Amino acid sequence: MLVATYNVHRGRDAAGLFRPDRIARVIAEIRPDLIALQEAQHYFHPARPMFDAAWLARETGLHPLRVAEREGEQGWRSNVVLLRAGARLLAPPHGLRLGGMEPRGAILAELDLGWGGFRLIATHLSLGAGRRRIQAERLLGAMRTGAESGLPTLVLGDFNEWRPGHSVLGVLEPVFGTPPPAPSFPAFRPMLSLDRILGHPKGLVPVVEVHDTRLARRASDHLPLKARVDTALLAPRAAGV
Repeated sequence: MLVATYNVHRGRDAAGLFRPDRIARVIAEIRPDLIALQEAQHYFHPARPMFDAAWLARETGLHPLRVAEREGEQGWRSNVVLLRAGARLLAPPHGLRLGGMEPRGAILAELDLGWGGFRLIATHLSLGAGRRRIQAERLLGAMRTGAESGLPTLVLGDFNEWRPGHSVLGVLEPVFGTPPPAPSFPAFRPMLSLDRILGHPKGLVPVVEVHDTRLARRASDHLPLKARVDTALLAPRAAGV
């Protein structure tokens, strides 16, 4: 199972032009089963989708995960999750408010993409280190209180933290370990590992790679990350909800 995370910079390319078609082409290059997007909605116009869902499905084969609190919108607080066809919900997805100067949040879902059940947390965290620590604690709390609190868990998103052991990475380290560096920002000369794919239990995400192509360097100010999930560690398949 291939998963990815991608801050798409509100669909604006390196020149500042609104080009969501380039974002879709990068996603098509990756060919993920699931991808978490950040900055994929406008804060003040969340009901105005960045992507036409039918066009996106033709370009990438993926479909937006609808969040219950935002009926009619493609995501939650700038986060959009795209899934392969046939994905099953094991519990209704919902949004988690994380606060901050900008309306940060996370999408929580319990899914089965055909290999077994897992919990997804897709998020975009704040710029301030103190706020990121609080947000990380809220993510851990949500992880412990799901319908199936023992499910394997994937956390994908833009953490805005590159220093091992600091802020969000320090809070999550006892559960998810220390992620290896994967520089994804800025896209034209990636130096900072702001974007992360974490897995629990240990070994769920053996390797994380940066998707660094000519198109990806032009499409957004971040490069995408991608990872193969060890499906042997996913929960046995269960009936969908």
